[in-house]
Amino acid sequence: MAMTPRQAATAARKEQITRAAIALLAEQGYQATTFEAICKRAGLSSKRLITYHFSGKDELFAAVADQVVADSESFMRPSLAAATGPRDLLAAVIRANVAFIADHVPEVRALQQILLNGGTGAYERHHTEGLKRLARLFADGQRAGVFRSFDPQVMAASLRASIDSTAPLLSAGHDPDTCANELADLYDRAVRPE
Repeated sequence: MAMTPRQAATAARKEQITRAAIALLAEQGYQATTFEAICKRAGLSSKRLITYHFSGKDELFAAVADQVVADSESFMRPSLAAATGPRDLLAAVIRANVAFIADHVPEVRALQQILLNGGTGAYERHHTEGLKRLARLFADGQRAGVFRSFDPQVMAASLRASIDSTAPLLSAGHDPDTCANELADLYDRAVRPE
């Protein structure tokens, strides 16, 4: 169902505010990302335009997390859809995640700023769902006989932490393909049947 003009305007304003918050978080950090700074960055005339759409910083930062996750899912979808079989999908997940981190440094920094400053609630739902998807991938690979026996939840947590730990390397200029290839090889060896 198509949005009404009012709904479209509201969605556009919320995205404008969210994108300004992402840029400020990435460039200036959590403490400097005030409603006043967001107003200035977004070209808004008043903080009331923010508080009309978001009840406070927690709700705004939850919207930032939602936006970053939506951007990452959209970015990775073609690579994941092209994968065939659990081993190929595992490699695609790793490569697509690393590519997103490398290509979206400001978004990743913004999310890190929220998490480092106690905003774990903004991202927790997404993190939990992501771990469940990874655990299902590992369990599917075990059922298909292409992955060895291990705890899928532990392997999912390990993989997520490994992917996330590439962010400082990538933002410092490390080659994304090298990072992705090393991780893909490492996890292919880790899950391969003995």
